[in-house]
Amino acid sequence: MDVELQILKHLKRDARPTVSVIDQYCSTYSDLFSDVRSYECFKYLHQGIISPIKRKSLPEIAKVVGISSAQSLHHFLANSPWSAAELKERRLNLTLKALK
Repeated sequence: MDVELQILKHLKRDARPTVSVIDQYCSTYSDLFSDVRSYECFKYLHQGIISPIKRKSLPEIAKVVGISSAQSLHHFLANSPWSAAELKERRLNLTLKALK
């Protein structure tokens, strides 16, 4: 089912795909985000960080990932209900497991 139809029917929707390597990496953390829009911003920030743009600012990242405004990225970083500590703990645990 396409995203617009899911939104119209008020159904839980899947996150919009980005680059496959980012989608694959970020999927490990998807359960840490209660809102699909927050998870999409998480993926957009990763996409922006690995992009070839010189300035890694939120407005420049928004342009390169194809969203109309950096406001959603700013909201994700400033006000979204996700835990940086949980994200960091998951990342470190996964890194330790990979090193073993």
